[in-house]
Amino acid sequence: MNGSPASLENTAAPPTVESAFLRIEHVGKSFGAQRVLESISLDIERGEFLTLLGESGSGKTTLLRIIAGFEQVSAGQVFLEGQRLDNLPPHRRPVHTVFQSYALFPHMNVFDNVAYGLRVRGVSAAETKSRVHAALAKVRMEAFLAHYPRQISGGQKQRVALARALVNQPKVLLLDEPLSALDANLRVEMQRELKLLQQDLGITFLFVTHDQSEALAISDRVVLLHRGRIEQCGSPREIYARPRTAYAANFLGKSNLVRGVVRRGIAECGVFSIPVQLPDGPVVFSLRPEAIAPASSLSDDSVVRFTARVIAGQFHGANTLLTLHCSGEIELTARVALPIGLAETLEFAFRAEECVPLEGGEQD
Repeated sequence: MNGSPASLENTAAPPTVESAFLRIEHVGKSFGAQRVLESISLDIERGEFLTLLGESGSGKTTLLRIIAGFEQVSAGQVFLEGQRLDNLPPHRRPVHTVFQSYALFPHMNVFDNVAYGLRVRGVSAAETKSRVHAALAKVRMEAFLAHYPRQISGGQKQRVALARALVNQPKVLLLDEPLSALDANLRVEMQRELKLLQQDLGITFLFVTHDQSEALAISDRVVLLHRGRIEQCGSPREIYARPRTAYAANFLGKSNLVRGVVRRGIAECGVFSIPVQLPDGPVVFSLRPEAIAPASSLSDDSVVRFTARVIAGQFHGANTLLTLHCSGEIELTARVALPIGLAETLEFAFRAEECVPLEGGEQD
């Protein structure tokens, strides 16, 4: 409870470390006096869909570019299947990058765009044709092989960029915010297609995004980066439900930060008390808005109850985001499905386990 994000161990590894497919060991990166990555260590498994999530300047794209070979490490090493990767030039690494801009050649049709890398490497015409057709079939673009980039949609361009990456049969596919240029509905569709494609191919995907909902929707694991460090790593459900720090709680969706003081196993938080197994002293909890509900909808005797007045509401279709004024100056946000009128004073409740203690209090 007394740690801060700056003191967290800057590593993230799944249980089977010995079998790590892609290993990043104490990688640091500086641009002049500016330190962008601070000794990152991370193990990525074969066939895993791992997302690097973070705001601008967090270091996520720099780490991706180091793996691709477009940036050199200032410290540390990168291994793929036990072999050093960071000392190889980009063209000798069995990885391929899909960029945000797609980077398609406008003067080449779809077939030639996908075939370009194979031709540069001297692959025979017959094998090139076979592999291009197979790659386009995987992304459902076979019918467009004679079209030029100007003749296809943004989503179709994204599929061509993916096919161009897949035709090289990479061991790792790096995706640098590849969906950010798409409109909202197409973006959701492509998220689903990307995940299904990755599951079908079994290739390790390393995906970079600043979009929290996108990361939670498609990843096997999410690595949240903040100021060049790993803030938290885990499954989407784990890092959302059990954030370690205030930064993680607020970056991964909205959260109420509830301050309290622990005395003899009880955290006194002003409007309510929570039984805890924590040492005496100040504490800050994360309480997700959707954990709070009208007390009448929670029949469990162990729930924590409090009274509040509804002072604002924002309709979001399937639910409404309420601002609750509690005793004193305390305000909480609740996300509820049932319509509740403004100025109503009601009893609300949540389960005690939904209040997650945070490391470092409210520090970034």
